[in-house]
Amino acid sequence: MPDFTQIKLDIDGAIATITLHRPEKMNAFTNAMRDELIEAIDLTDVDDAVRAVIVTGEGERAFCAGADLTPASGKGPFAADEEVDDLSDPIVRDGGGRLVMRLFNSQKPLIGACNGVAVGVGATMQLPFDMRLASENARFGFVFARRGITPEAASSWFLPRLVGMQTALEWCMTGRIFAADEALAAGLVRSVHPQGELMDAARGLAREIAENTSALSVAMTRAMLWRLSAAEHPMMAHRIDSRAIYRLSRGQDAKEGIASFLEKRAPDFPGNVTTDMPDFYPWWQEPEYK
Repeated sequence: MPDFTQIKLDIDGAIATITLHRPEKMNAFTNAMRDELIEAIDLTDVDDAVRAVIVTGEGERAFCAGADLTPASGKGPFAADEEVDDLSDPIVRDGGGRLVMRLFNSQKPLIGACNGVAVGVGATMQLPFDMRLASENARFGFVFARRGITPEAASSWFLPRLVGMQTALEWCMTGRIFAADEALAAGLVRSVHPQGELMDAARGLAREIAENTSALSVAMTRAMLWRLSAAEHPMMAHRIDSRAIYRLSRGQDAKEGIASFLEKRAPDFPGNVTTDMPDFYPWWQEPEYK
C-alpha cells in the first residue's frame, strides 16, 4: 500500500474506503490530494477483490471544504501560475478535472459518503460518483462565481445531468450554500442520514452490490449508463446493449446467475474485471485534452 499523506485507503474484503485526510484544513483539496486519489482509484481498479469504493472525509465537519486557498507552495489555488499562449497546453488543465476524468473511468462503483461541508471542488468531485449519501449536517456549494471563476471539474457536463439545467444554473449562478435536504430534493444525493449512521448506510449499499451482482455486469453497466446516456441517438446504446448481452450471456457469470436463481442460493460469480471484460470493451476512444 502506498504511503499516502493526504488520503487514507482502507480495504476490508470487497469494500474499499478512501478518506480525504486533512482534518486540520477541513480536508481542503490540493494537487497532492488529487494525485493520491487518482493513485487510489488505479489500485482499486486492478484489485479484483474490491467490488465497491466509498469516498468520505475525515471527521464530522467537512467532506472537503474546496481548494486550499492558502497552499503551502505559495502558488495560486485555482490554476497554474505559468503564462502560456496555447490553451491546449497541459499546464492549463484543471486539477479537479484531472481527478474527475479518472473517477469517470473507474471500473468499480463509487459511493460518496458526504459527511459535512462540500463546496467548490469538494462538491464537483462527487458528481461522477454513482451514488451520493449525505449526513444531516452536510452542506453543498458550487461557489465559483463568488470566487471570480467558473465551475470546474467538468461539472458543466455532470451537474445538469444529475439535477436538471434550471437547478444547476441557479446553484452555480448564485454560488450559495445549501443544505442536505435541498440536495436530496433535487436529486444530488440519494439519501440523508444522521452523522453516526452515514458510513453504515454507505457500507450497506456497497455490500448489496458486492454480494449480489457480477463484477463484469456492474463494470459494463457503469460505463454504459454514464457514456450512452449522452449519445446522440438511442441506436448508439442499442449497438452496445446488443454486443454486451451477446458476449456476457455466453460467459460463466451468466451461467452462475441463472443457476443461483434456480437453486435459490447466493451467487458466486467467477468473472474478474481485470481479465474477463468483453472483447469489444472499451468501445470508445478516449478524447485527449487539446
